[in-house]
Amino acid sequence: MSSDTTSYRVYKLKFELAMQDPDMPAPRFHHVIFVESNPTDGSGVKFHVTGDITSGSGMKYESTSDPNPASSDTNYTKELLGYTSAKNFKALWDATLTACPTPPQQKAFNVRTMKTEPFKTLNPLTFYEPGEERRPLRKCTEWTEEQAIPALRKAGLLLASPPRPGSSSSGAGSRPGSSYGKK
Repeated sequence: MSSDTTSYRVYKLKFELAMQDPDMPAPRFHHVIFVESNPTDGSGVKFHVTGDITSGSGMKYESTSDPNPASSDTNYTKELLGYTSAKNFKALWDATLTACPTPPQQKAFNVRTMKTEPFKTLNPLTFYEPGEERRPLRKCTEWTEEQAIPALRKAGLLLASPPRPGSSSSGAGSRPGSSYGKK
């Protein structure tokens, strides 16, 4: 990475899941926001929630260094969302994204049906009756689309164009919304 880099590309990545959740519409993918901080080798930092909605702690926010996502066998799509300033980006992003509530526990084991199911309330533990309308489950997709991306845009950290007045992106033709993926 050259010392004159003032901005990084930001992507939304989708990864194939080993197993689909039977309580969610399929297909589902693991969603990650990826900042490509090293354009030479395609590596960077991924920002996402991990874990599951059956554990008592629910899902947790995480940001970690990551190699080029194209090298992953489970990478499904890579969509350019925009750009972020290179200066102190990880600390600023972490501060913004840790303020976004993560998906809580939303499922538990129902001894009556002998299945793990979505519940209405946790305390006291109350399950839905057959045919009863259920509130939608929230996982990484919803956290990424409905909370993380809007929060980053609102904070001015996710921009439609590189934050370099008077200069163009090094990736001519790469615009937010452009993508690749398996179809």
